[in-house]
Amino acid sequence: MNDPTSPITFLLDPEDNERLADLCGEHDTYLKQVEAGLGVRISHRGHLFCVDGGDQDVRNAQDVLLALYADTGVSGTLSPDGVHMAIANIPNDKLKGRQSPDDIVIRVRKILIRGRSPSQKRYLNNILKHDINFGVGPAGTGKTFLAVACAVQTLADEQVERIVLVRPAVEAGERLGFLPGDIGQKVDPYLRPLYDALYEMLGFDRVVRLMERNVIELAPLAYMRGRTLSDAFVILDEAQNTTEAQMKMFLTRLGFGARAVITGDPSQVDLPSGTRSGLVHAVSLLSAVEGISVTRFTPSDVVRHPLVQRVVEAYDGEGCQAE
Repeated sequence: MNDPTSPITFLLDPEDNERLADLCGEHDTYLKQVEAGLGVRISHRGHLFCVDGGDQDVRNAQDVLLALYADTGVSGTLSPDGVHMAIANIPNDKLKGRQSPDDIVIRVRKILIRGRSPSQKRYLNNILKHDINFGVGPAGTGKTFLAVACAVQTLADEQVERIVLVRPAVEAGERLGFLPGDIGQKVDPYLRPLYDALYEMLGFDRVVRLMERNVIELAPLAYMRGRTLSDAFVILDEAQNTTEAQMKMFLTRLGFGARAVITGDPSQVDLPSGTRSGLVHAVSLLSAVEGISVTRFTPSDVVRHPLVQRVVEAYDGEGCQAE
């Protein structure tokens, strides 16, 4: 049975036409996203809004709009993924759009980055409080992007001297065959997601300069053996494709002043059949160790296209794992 229709009228305060335009989006794109996500109809005259639909949907839509309007005063610019996360989380959000004292805001160039879901907020807090952090969960939940953002800010604050980004060179269920070029060109396809995050935060030219000075280093996991990484922010991405021995090797590379973030999705292991994931083993073994944090993400934390969340949930329901 559908909820009874019960329109709500409310005023956005303070009145700010620039923030109002940001909330609505070009051609009311963000308002239409809220309408589609919650099954309501939204109309407004200036800062006076009217939302029509089922009782609970209308209340949720009001909370979403108020929270997003509050965001325009903090971050300055909304985005489709920010609207999506507000829709996904506002029914359980006790803060109603107000920034929690524990919220972490990362300033990178001219953009502000902060956790949208409770899991993302917890993840950012954990990274700042612990020297070894695991981020475990589905694709699209921001594990890598937020870790890179923390690394960039930590470098800017001179808490570390360099950033080291690492990935295991394991093919995702297909054989790429011989890859031409030098070692940098051979591992480039595996490190591309990390490049993309850096380019978005720092810009292409600055990333190139920092890499030329070895302030930012990208490397395959196999080249970590025998090294000691001191005063560095180290990110191991796609860690579900490490073996137990490789994970132990990586974790024992950390020197004084180092911080590590390990990210991965245990449902997408591309190791040979019968090989246990080093990520799964490490989380089980180390989650209770003092100084180490584990943040677990769920499909509700996905910040990509809304259909990605449904795809993840469908595969989880079938108990499917990548081969």
